[in-house]
Amino acid sequence: MGTMNSVSSLVQPLGEMPPDAIIFGCTEAMRSLRERMAKIAAANVPVLIHGESGTGKDIIARMIHAASPWKTGPWVKVNCPAIPGTLLESELFGYEKGAFTGAFGMKPGRVEMAHRGTLFLDEISELDMSLQSKLLQLLQDGQFCRIGAQEDKKVEVRVVCATNRKLEEEIANGSFRADLFYRINVVNLYMPPLRERASDLPELIAFFIENYNRKFNARAKPLSTDLMNSLRKYHWPGNIRELENLIKRFVILGTEEAISGDLRPHEPDFFNADINVDGPISLKKLTRQAVHEMERKIILKVLQHHHWNRKQSARALNISYRALLYKIRDAGLPSNRAPRRPQPAPAPPVIALD
Repeated sequence: MGTMNSVSSLVQPLGEMPPDAIIFGCTEAMRSLRERMAKIAAANVPVLIHGESGTGKDIIARMIHAASPWKTGPWVKVNCPAIPGTLLESELFGYEKGAFTGAFGMKPGRVEMAHRGTLFLDEISELDMSLQSKLLQLLQDGQFCRIGAQEDKKVEVRVVCATNRKLEEEIANGSFRADLFYRINVVNLYMPPLRERASDLPELIAFFIENYNRKFNARAKPLSTDLMNSLRKYHWPGNIRELENLIKRFVILGTEEAISGDLRPHEPDFFNADINVDGPISLKKLTRQAVHEMERKIILKVLQHHHWNRKQSARALNISYRALLYKIRDAGLPSNRAPRRPQPAPAPPVIALD
C-alpha cells in the first residue's frame, strides 16, 4: 500500500493488490465504501477520494480503474507533491518542440498517456492555481493544450483525485478553486483512518506477515496476544502504511521488541504542547476545537453501537434526526451506511449513482 515513484514511471502497471477481504475488512464503514465503489466504477464521472495519509487511497483508485470499462486502458498516476511545480505543467500536459529552452523535441504529457484509461492525481491540493485552471478545462470539455502548441487536443480520460486535506478549507484560504472542487467532487469516497477500523487489524497483520515472510524468505510467527492488544490501543497516525512498515520491520528483525517500543496508547489531550503560550491564545477557538473533536467521537461511538441506524442514534443522543445528519456532515463522517445484514455476494457494477 506504499506509494509508487510517479517520476520514474509514467504509465504504471496495476501490479498485485491485496485480496478484497483484506482491503475492506469487516467494518460497516469499509463495507459501505465497497458498495459505493461498485455503483460508480462503470460510470465515467470524476471521483474524489479523501482521507488521512496512509489509509489506502491509492489502492481504492486502482480498484476503481480495474472494475471500470476502461480497465484495459492505461493507468497513469501523478503524485503531485513529488514533481516540482515548475515541471508539473509539462509532465501533465506535455510540450512541443521549441516550447522553451531545452525542448528539443515533442513530449506527450501524463494526460495524453491516459487516453481511454484512468488518470489518478494524488494529493490534488498541491496543484498550483494555474494548473488547476487547465485541469478544469480538461474536465469540462475533454481538451487540453501542450506547452507551446497552437491548438487544443481532445482526450478521453477518467479522472480520479485523492487528497488528505479538507478542500473546503483550501477554498476558503484561496489555495484551491471552488469550480474545480465541484468538478472533481461528482462522487466522493471517504477512507476511514485505521484507528476507526481496529477490528480489521488481525487480518491486515496476518496478510503483511505472510507477504513479507514470502518476500524476505523469513519465518516470522504470529504476534503475541500482548502485542496485539497494544496494537489495538495504538492511535495509528500513519494508518495502514505505518502498520505495513512496522510489520515489515518485525519480519526482517524477527523480534517483537523491534516494534513494541514505538507503540504508545494515545489519549486525546486538548491542552498539549501545541498551544503556544508565548503568544496570544484564543481560548474560545481552542475550546471550540476540543468540543468539536469530542462531539465527533461521541457521535461515531453511538452510530457504531446502533449499527449506523441514524434514527436510533438520534433518539439515543436526544437530538433530532436532521440535527444528527448535520453533525455527521460537520464532523466529516460518511453519512451513507448500509443496514447490518448477512454478507451478500459482491454485486456487479451498475451505473446508477447514490
